[in-house]
Amino acid sequence: QVQLVESGGGLVHPGGSLRLSCAASGQTFIDYRMAWFRQAPGQEREFVAWIIRGGIGTFYADSVKGRFTISRDDAKNTLYLQMNSLNPEDTGVYYCAAGLLGDGSTSRGYKYWGQGTQVTVSS
Repeated sequence: QVQLVESGGGLVHPGGSLRLSCAASGQTFIDYRMAWFRQAPGQEREFVAWIIRGGIGTFYADSVKGRFTISRDDAKNTLYLQMNSLNPEDTGVYYCAAGLLGDGSTSRGYKYWGQGTQVTVSS
């Protein structure tokens, strides 16, 4: 079992920045591929970014590439998402997820999920 708790969401103006965190506990964090997903109201959950152990590999959705940075601190069992140049289309609940197998860019690739943190981008 892996327990995940997100934090850092909030209200930000367009063009602003936020940094999300996801604290993990339970099984060995370092072994897991970690990811961020988001879900806007009335829409399906969508992939944002993933990162593998040690941070030696990352992958981003086209919609966030160049603006968001995923990182992890395996010593602290913590995942991060630095979000810059935010726009209203980035609004949604952001979830962190942990998985070992499967397609890292879809929900099916993750077994454990956090409860989510709300990000609202509005003027």
